[in-house]
Amino acid sequence: MKKKTTMTVLDSHMLAQDIWSLELAYAPEDIPDEVRPGQFAGLYPAGGDMILMRPISICRWDGTRGTLRFVYRAAGKGTRSFTSLRAGDRIDMLGILGNGYDLEKLRGKHVLLLGGGIGVPPMLELAAALQGTADSGTKVTAVMGYRNSGLFLKDEMEVFADVYTATEDGSAGTKGNVLDAVRENKIQADVVCACGPLPMLRAIKRYAQEKNIPAYISLEERMACGVGVCLGCVAKTTKVDDHSKVHNARVCVEGPVFSADDVDLD
Repeated sequence: MKKKTTMTVLDSHMLAQDIWSLELAYAPEDIPDEVRPGQFAGLYPAGGDMILMRPISICRWDGTRGTLRFVYRAAGKGTRSFTSLRAGDRIDMLGILGNGYDLEKLRGKHVLLLGGGIGVPPMLELAAALQGTADSGTKVTAVMGYRNSGLFLKDEMEVFADVYTATEDGSAGTKGNVLDAVRENKIQADVVCACGPLPMLRAIKRYAQEKNIPAYISLEERMACGVGVCLGCVAKTTKVDDHSKVHNARVCVEGPVFSADDVDLD
């Protein structure tokens, strides 16, 4: 449901250095029928000097309450403006956007979730959704990569998955990246789902090919419109895109989740 909606702030607080949690509520008449793990929304900074939305992945969705939670890094002027929001404030949002993870392709399998940095938050919603398929034999293991010991969302992820961590400085878990932790802990899985920086996704694609297992990855790109019009967020693909008729796909529409085999990350 791609439309601009005015949301009400329920909560805003800092989780770790520069990492913030923001919970928003729909008006009852605007609550969407479905939100899939891996989808995102565009949040609009207040004030007239910043007109473009900031795309942020959905960390948690509560369809009963009609609430969305976002966990984001306050990195630039736009995202830093969100840190001043308080309960009761209003914010414009464009959503729900993008193509999420296909739960049917994961049902009944041992799913390995790999989140790096600000790629961790969408893995939480995916883990929660997969817990609902546990009766079909689905098992979830999550490896979460951080810069340091500010392990945001780790405790919440442990509710839904077996959790391992990796830190760049070695202050918690495995020293190194998420794949270092996978190898150190001898983790085996049937399928990989990942979100994080491009070098991480590139390595995960190679890892999945070596293990001969499918991998579904969520790409991060700068976006302007969020609805596929501006073509500012295209990714190179291995197949010809139906929309552009070239080896490109719009991350905001055809993505952000792709089969790793369908995108050229080199």
